[in-house]
Amino acid sequence: MFTPASRGARLRSSSRLHPHVRSRLAPLSLLAPFAAAALAAFAAASAHAADTANTDTSATTLPTVTVSASHSDAKGAPTPAVDPNLPATVETVTPAQFNNWNVVNTEDVLKYLPNLAVRKRFVGDLNSIIAVRGTSNTQSARGLVYSDGLLLSNLLGNSYAFPPRWSMVFPDQIQQVDVIYGPYSALYPGNSLGATVLITTRMPSQFEANADVKAFTQHFSLYGVNQNFNGSEMSASIGDRIGKFSWLLGVNHLENTSQPLQFATLAQSTTPAKAGDTPVHGAYFYNNQTNARTVVLGVNGEGIEHTVQDQFKLRTQYDFTPTVQGGFTLGYWHQTYDSQTSTFLYDDKGNPVYSGKVNIGGYEYTVPAAAMAPSRGWSENWLYGVNLRTHQATGWNGEAIASYYDVSNSVARTANSGGSGNGAGTMTLGDGTGWKTLDLKTTWTPARPDAGAGAHWLTFGYHYDNYTVDNRTYNTLAWRDGPAGSFANAFAGKTETQAFYAQDAWRFLPRWKLVYGVRYEDWHAYDGYQALGASTVPYAGVGDRHFSPKASLSLDVTDDLTLRASVARAFRFPTVGELFQGQINGSSIVNNNPNLKAEDDLSKELTAEWAHWNGLFRFTLFQDDVKNTIFSQTDTTVIPNVTNFQNIGKVRSRGVETSYQGEDVMLRGLDLTASVAYTQSKILENAQNPASVGKYFYRIPLWRVNAVATYRFDAHNALTLAARYSGRQYNTLTNADTNPNVFGGTSTYTVADVKYTYRPTKKSEIGVGVDNLFDARYFVYHPYPGRTFYVEAKIGI
Repeated sequence: MFTPASRGARLRSSSRLHPHVRSRLAPLSLLAPFAAAALAAFAAASAHAADTANTDTSATTLPTVTVSASHSDAKGAPTPAVDPNLPATVETVTPAQFNNWNVVNTEDVLKYLPNLAVRKRFVGDLNSIIAVRGTSNTQSARGLVYSDGLLLSNLLGNSYAFPPRWSMVFPDQIQQVDVIYGPYSALYPGNSLGATVLITTRMPSQFEANADVKAFTQHFSLYGVNQNFNGSEMSASIGDRIGKFSWLLGVNHLENTSQPLQFATLAQSTTPAKAGDTPVHGAYFYNNQTNARTVVLGVNGEGIEHTVQDQFKLRTQYDFTPTVQGGFTLGYWHQTYDSQTSTFLYDDKGNPVYSGKVNIGGYEYTVPAAAMAPSRGWSENWLYGVNLRTHQATGWNGEAIASYYDVSNSVARTANSGGSGNGAGTMTLGDGTGWKTLDLKTTWTPARPDAGAGAHWLTFGYHYDNYTVDNRTYNTLAWRDGPAGSFANAFAGKTETQAFYAQDAWRFLPRWKLVYGVRYEDWHAYDGYQALGASTVPYAGVGDRHFSPKASLSLDVTDDLTLRASVARAFRFPTVGELFQGQINGSSIVNNNPNLKAEDDLSKELTAEWAHWNGLFRFTLFQDDVKNTIFSQTDTTVIPNVTNFQNIGKVRSRGVETSYQGEDVMLRGLDLTASVAYTQSKILENAQNPASVGKYFYRIPLWRVNAVATYRFDAHNALTLAARYSGRQYNTLTNADTNPNVFGGTSTYTVADVKYTYRPTKKSEIGVGVDNLFDARYFVYHPYPGRTFYVEAKIGI
């Protein structure tokens, strides 16, 4: 939020804006000096920090460039979350804003940011993906999410099924969230093509204890469903700072039942019913997304999902000296789900019908046995993280962060047929899946960063990650709770990336700054295979390596106006899922492609930022030209057609964003955030599907408009009104979905939200809110929630 005294400062800050491994280090010798410099400087910084342990820390700040999104100085005070020299557009949201919104899950704090949308189908949805600019809400590997420097992005795949692990962050512990648009910084890999989300959580400076209770309900009516769906969430935290040691422990429990997420449908039949077909009633008809007449049979496998989620998180921090700090994070998340299905079809005696040949209106339909098959499952996840850093105001600083995300237990069970019985089905085990990361970084901050021309801010770093997928599917005679039976299929694989980077922010004239850098990445995929019964298909290892140069030139025209031009090359390497994960039908293995090329992006951005009228205006022109876009599509040039992840020749996304964020706008107590964005994303080359050339890319709306207004009547009362608009977008690459505002389509929508907040004391709060105030029925293939009411109570000491 802004005050008149902070406008110029905010404007300037917004301008930052095994032997197997050893065998792969040889190609990286070209950048070995960077690694040596990083490690040597880290050691030098640590030694110097020890020498200055007795210096005054009242002015201690973070190094200018930091990967970690969360730090405190030696006295526990918060420090900047992002590098002020980032050569990119940065949007920030804080508790002062989102505490007045309807926030249940962490991703909710992003829902009003410019040209960004969150694909969240219900409270507790595991598939909440962010979409920004030319990245759709199924391209999860084009976004990065960090919490206090620990990677939460699930880069095991690239679809709605691989969302960031938002559950490892409690909303009440967030201090600040920064969203960096585009791949313009050498500090981040090509997965930043869409956006990078840096979540900063707070640490206590004294003893504290907090509790929060929420309840929510929605009424949903569509086809054969007309009922209420309810949920609740409870969380608590306790923490303290004792001398040099601080700690914060939090627990959270969420339980919710979603609206129907998917329906079983069949195309309208033209085959007359036969004597042996079962006459049924209860079916519904509608025109689907391509305007084809369609019959709705019931709620299918994804169904009405009941989910229970439990979280535990411990974060500790210790100040070894006033300028050397270490920390440890332990996160645990357990989830169970039960997807209930139902049929709308009943015979003349009132018995439910789930499968077989039926007579609907005099025509024959064949309902597959699995059309309304229920499913259930559970998973257990652990996050371990350690960090060590120095934080001197000037000179060399260093930071090391290591993390391990472990899916220790994962079971997904699906029935072979509909109904409430416990018959045959399948069970898929995913334990052993997870990822490991290591980041080493050193930075140089000039002694007098405000001295004007000639100052340099330097960054050198090394990054390593390793992703592992191991999924095995078995048949079982009792799908709900039976043991694993005969082996059905399996897929597995690993990817590994090592990167070195260097970046310099150089103020070569008093009002001019050049930020330039390069990132070198060496990527490999190995140990990939798929198996069907006794047959195993191994895949040869593949590798790729690239340099990614970046540059940004900015001019402070005045203290309140900054202009910036940025250009960047970025490579997004394939994930394990895109390379090896497939679907096995009969004797053929499909939907995998171990020979994918990396996405090759050239991004450009022109931005003007103007601090005025108690806030910040931003105007941005952007363009992303991506060669070899990785996307699941059908190759229509071969017979029979093959559907799998393929490289699309070229996709171009260009557009404009305007935004404003201000405090005390026009009258004291009125805070306003608003944005309008236009994005045109088109397929320019696609050899495997020529019919898609010249068409709009998948799920990129032409327009996005967000607005939030909060009026603070006084220190105790606040009212928020908000609106979200999303324009025309397509659910097919050939833009064949001409009727988008139905189940199976991707809607244009306008949604209004409201919340009233009452704070009796600084540590207590009561909130009442509504999302989707006018009960709009809108879809992202699946239906979004209907009008949802929230009530919340918080208390703290």
